[in-house]
Amino acid sequence: MKGIDTNGQYSKIDQNTSLKGTIKAKSDIRIDGKVEGNLDTTGKVILGKQAKVVGEVTCMNAEIEGLFKGKLIVSGILSLKSTSNIEGDVSTQKLIVEAGATFNAQCKMHSSQEGVKKLNDSHEKTA
Repeated sequence: MKGIDTNGQYSKIDQNTSLKGTIKAKSDIRIDGKVEGNLDTTGKVILGKQAKVVGEVTCMNAEIEGLFKGKLIVSGILSLKSTSNIEGDVSTQKLIVEAGATFNAQCKMHSSQEGVKKLNDSHEKTA
């Protein structure tokens, strides 16, 4: 499954924003603020250094520099930068961890087909 072409555009939650609830998107999302709740996208999720996300995230790919606590389901590649702090349950096809990253999570690796199925199933339940 290929992400949706958004011509380089993405949604952004800046560092002065705090949000509680559910976010659904068909594009990439960058979070630099605080989010408490569920995030579901067919695109990429980027958590900046100032990001604090608590909840469940389902996405195609993810790049994390900030704090994440909860359940993270990535059907493709999860990239943890040196400033990232992850706690909870993680499911991903590929994991890239930079030196210095904090990873206190239960991690399950899956094949590409399993990841696409999980992503599709989550979108069918919420549609």
